[in-house]
Amino acid sequence: MTEQITTVSAYAAPAPEAPLERTTVPRRAVGEFDVLIDIKYAGICHSDIHQARDGWGEGIYPMVPGHEIAGVVTEVGPGVTKFTAGDRVGVGCMVDSCRECENCKAGLEQYCAQGNVQTYNGLGKDGEPTYGGYSTHIVVDEAFTLRIPDGLSLDVAAPLLCAGITTYSPLAHWHAGPGKKVAIVGLGGLGHMAVKIAHAMGAEVTVLSQTLRKKDDGLKLGADHYYATSDDATFEQLAGSFDLILSTVSAPLPLDKYLGLLRTDGAFVNVGAPEEPVSLNLFSVIAGRKTLAGSGIGGIQETQEMLDFCAAHGLGSEIELIRADQINEAYERVLASDVRYRFVIDTATI
Repeated sequence: MTEQITTVSAYAAPAPEAPLERTTVPRRAVGEFDVLIDIKYAGICHSDIHQARDGWGEGIYPMVPGHEIAGVVTEVGPGVTKFTAGDRVGVGCMVDSCRECENCKAGLEQYCAQGNVQTYNGLGKDGEPTYGGYSTHIVVDEAFTLRIPDGLSLDVAAPLLCAGITTYSPLAHWHAGPGKKVAIVGLGGLGHMAVKIAHAMGAEVTVLSQTLRKKDDGLKLGADHYYATSDDATFEQLAGSFDLILSTVSAPLPLDKYLGLLRTDGAFVNVGAPEEPVSLNLFSVIAGRKTLAGSGIGGIQETQEMLDFCAAHGLGSEIELIRADQINEAYERVLASDVRYRFVIDTATI
């Protein structure tokens, strides 16, 4: 089968700001430790839009976005031991790393000292561009392939490979759980998973959103409280309330106001990444010994842990399934916050 799959159908951005269009891209032959995955579903992450439109720096074109991949193994290399044909698997934001640095050896491949190999808009160790999940097939090293538990359907599991792990990792690292008050800023693709996961961890969860438009959704997803940040009274009422605030939005925030919501030794952690720089008065962290931090995705072991956790607690993403020819429309709707809460592409339509 490998010899026939030298090119695969995909949707790609041919240039910055250009609409995505149907095309073909090459896939490498299945190597000794590779698995060939028949992609069934691919989530649309806001990161895809940032990168396809050069928002985070110069991209590699044509660019096939997609790092929330769920599918089925159809072939394995002779050295593969973790997977066999027919296994349900996922691929997240990275497909390789140096594997030798301190971080990689500690299971923190996402912080590889040499830089991990991104699933798309990156260069593999062979020097060739990587192409992501808006395609029919992908070849990935077994070491960077995740097992999707039987308790999760593939369509709602796909967004967990970015939105799930991006929120699970900081919630776990900063010990969200019983007795902890956690605020989630934004109720979008990342935020809605953060609410579900923090609630399942046992924390008291508050959503901080611009308006109360999604309040009913937030409470159904597991939030205990819901406040509008457009109301200045929110920042007065909640001053000094939270152990952890997780910001999932990709717009610049008035950080000093949000840091005022933390308790002593509290942490404000960014997983949303605005394209613009943000400003900060350092007294906002000095007073109260507060932490302003960021967090990326998780390592492979932690990502598997997250998938198992979500399966055990029945946590999938809330999705809207679309055809591939709706991707460009979906991008505009993401920018307009018009999705509840993750678009997922049925890759059979590519």
